[in-house]
Amino acid sequence: MFKDLYARWMYSWETRLTTRDENRIVRPLEWGFDWLQPFLREVGLTGRAERLSADLSLDSHSGMDLMLEINQAILADSDRFFRYDSPTDFRLEERHPHLFPTNVRPETLERDSRIKQMAAEGKIPRAQFLRFTSPERTPYPENDLVNARWYPADPAKQAGKPKQAIVVMPQWNADAFSHNALCSLFNRFGISALRLSKPYHDIRRPSELERSDYAVSANIGRTLSATRQAVVDIRCCVDWLEAQGYEQFGVLGTSLGSCYTFLASAHDKRIQVNAFNHASAAFGDVVWAGQSTRHIRQALEQAGLTQGQLRELWGGVSPFHYYEKFTAQQSTEFAKKVLLIYANYDLTFPLEYSLEVVKSFREHGLDFERRVLPCGHYTTGETPFQYIDGWYLGSFVYRAFRDLAKEKIWPKPTAVLPDHELIAQ
Repeated sequence: MFKDLYARWMYSWETRLTTRDENRIVRPLEWGFDWLQPFLREVGLTGRAERLSADLSLDSHSGMDLMLEINQAILADSDRFFRYDSPTDFRLEERHPHLFPTNVRPETLERDSRIKQMAAEGKIPRAQFLRFTSPERTPYPENDLVNARWYPADPAKQAGKPKQAIVVMPQWNADAFSHNALCSLFNRFGISALRLSKPYHDIRRPSELERSDYAVSANIGRTLSATRQAVVDIRCCVDWLEAQGYEQFGVLGTSLGSCYTFLASAHDKRIQVNAFNHASAAFGDVVWAGQSTRHIRQALEQAGLTQGQLRELWGGVSPFHYYEKFTAQQSTEFAKKVLLIYANYDLTFPLEYSLEVVKSFREHGLDFERRVLPCGHYTTGETPFQYIDGWYLGSFVYRAFRDLAKEKIWPKPTAVLPDHELIAQ
């Protein structure tokens, strides 16, 4: 009885949180081939895409067929899709942090105004931000200038161990202050942190948007492009950290950020510590079934798409296709350390899809820790659940990097064959 009452209460609370923002916009389906031009040229699909973009009606099967072919090309050679040239314009800039809210609720706008006023009066200290040009170019220069707030750990706390750093990527539509407290916590452990703004988020958001809509939308190609950009931006951050003398690296991603960080780790063996905070197997499934993306589903349904078709249209950026690659990226010396967190009453990443991840990780022999929150997706950010989540994330990151440091300082001994086996050889 109590369990049912608790579930109803939690689902009601979760629904209130996912429906309180009224600035979600239903944008029509677009194939968005123009967002994938560099990759299309590499795989010889540019001509077909240009012809379809010129005269395609959305009820035609031609656009669907080509987009499915593009996803197959991504899956056939994902290393090429996520390949990049490391930026040459890395630099640190100092400025006062601003909120960059994605909703227009009065309390949020008031907080934004208060932060701006405090910055103008010098009451908020300036912060350091890593800036560089993303290898994935879009029509929006502000989006292509990557932004990552830099939280360097005190050198005294790093003494006697390898230099360690983590890239932190918050949830979809996060403001610029989200997850900053986690970065400060990691500094206390002697771990430096880059809090990376996702494509189309906070200072990278085009002025035409109130929300970070272009990261995930009914524009199929643009969503693929945004995912590619996020993945290569994460890896570029690791490049910069490596150039600063860091030796051990991790990622922490929440919600959409967990998808991005998983894909980055699956394509980069340098990333050893992995904290996936709310995870799902298929990109298209959560967009279709989740409460917070109902406006995107509305546009897709109006165009006649189904959940199964959407799963394939974003198959190239769906984690479940990359479990084997993720496993293969483990170093022969160090195994990837993985934390998977999901919530029992999640209406944005429905529970069934998170359980698919658990099952698949086990089937692929991945060694991982699992934590289950007694709340939903949005309620994770509410008291007391935000503290439970923070404890799970913080304690895992601390232990994972601690163990990595020990393995680096005291490497595992090479196996020695017994005398009788040496004689036999």
